[in-house]
Amino acid sequence: MKAIDKDGLLLCDVQAKTFELSVDKTELGSAGFVRRFMNSRVAKWMDNGGILSSNMQPSDLLELVEEQYGPSEYGSKKYTHNEMFWIGYVYRYYSYTYEKTSASIYREIKPKELRDLYLPYHTLDPSQAIERILEAKGTKADSENDLMRQYEIYRKIRGSYGAQDSQVSLEIAESADSE
Repeated sequence: MKAIDKDGLLLCDVQAKTFELSVDKTELGSAGFVRRFMNSRVAKWMDNGGILSSNMQPSDLLELVEEQYGPSEYGSKKYTHNEMFWIGYVYRYYSYTYEKTSASIYREIKPKELRDLYLPYHTLDPSQAIERILEAKGTKADSENDLMRQYEIYRKIRGSYGAQDSQVSLEIAESADSE
């Protein structure tokens, strides 16, 4: 997991303000906007940090998303400004700190889930909120579990469970403990 830094906080703020602005500036329902945004070229641009070298404002990002997908009036359910700000912030914080793409995070956590968690979690630090969300979903994002899971998959593919595998398993566990 990557520590949040000044660039990450700036990305979180820009995305949160873009989501918040979408409540008033788009005809699209909030869940539809989030789906479009998280799968857009703008989100990919934010994922790789390219937006940091530009002077794009939230209103500009809204225009780029609308240019990519076209205007739509699909969905009438609008979330509140505060809900949309928090959803945008949490999505970007998760993407930045776990180094995952916006599209993969959208597939993992839908906006309705985040909206339902707004009241209990919006006062938490974003990292704590993400940890609790992942824990509730049964998803662990720590490296030790990932290494062991990947090694188990490797063992199943290779079909070998001999002494060499025991040694490799021990080495993986020791390296994870030392981190």
